[in-house]
Amino acid sequence: MKGILGRKIGMTQVFTESGKLIPVTVVEVEPNVVTQIKTKENDGYEAIQLGFDTKREKLATKASAGHTAKANTTPKRFFREIKGVDINEYTLGQEVKVDVFAPGEVVDVTGTTKGKGFQGVIKRHGQSRGPMGHGSHYHRRPGSMGTMRPMRVFKGKKLPGHMGTLTVTIQNLEIVAVDLENNVILIKGNVPGPKKGLVVIKSAVKNLGKVNETEGLVNYAPKTAEVVVEPTTEEVVEESTTEEK
Repeated sequence: MKGILGRKIGMTQVFTESGKLIPVTVVEVEPNVVTQIKTKENDGYEAIQLGFDTKREKLATKASAGHTAKANTTPKRFFREIKGVDINEYTLGQEVKVDVFAPGEVVDVTGTTKGKGFQGVIKRHGQSRGPMGHGSHYHRRPGSMGTMRPMRVFKGKKLPGHMGTLTVTIQNLEIVAVDLENNVILIKGNVPGPKKGLVVIKSAVKNLGKVNETEGLVNYAPKTAEVVVEPTTEEVVEESTTEEK
């Protein structure tokens, strides 16, 4: 098991060398720092805590600044634990970069969904509306509240309320590409959350260690042309004179 924190930038598409189009989500991942290592002796379980997104010291609390100072790093905006890892492979203050994952690996991505505010049952739960004619007195209401007895609304009744801002995990997504130079990971498909939202990328629980076969992507970087320097007339004359001698 391994993991890393990043920010969702948005979606785009890439093409394989055979011409196949793949929709991908771009996740920006600056190097994470191991801010704490938890052991069974001290904490009762094994895990590592990763810090992500550097922020100014004046914005950090004394407790947070002191916590990151133990790892000899700057204050961080987000902290998350990754369980199930081999803590012997990590040291306090170690940087975890995007190359911890490779193209073709299957991962689970966790994020916070977009907030929709207070919504009715049609948008929130997908219920059907009533007739929209003027004679109908039932249009977009939640419907019956329950049975005649015991004269109360049962728990779990789908009613209007706050929608969104839920922690959602999408499983078994595939990593398409890893760009170490730009600290970017391309994940096939969509991931939960808005743009610039925090996402946690971890090894797939149901397909731990699975790596799919990948195909090379089309590179649109401009190719550098080879510069051929032609000899001047003076150099040609000098070469001919030396050969005659």
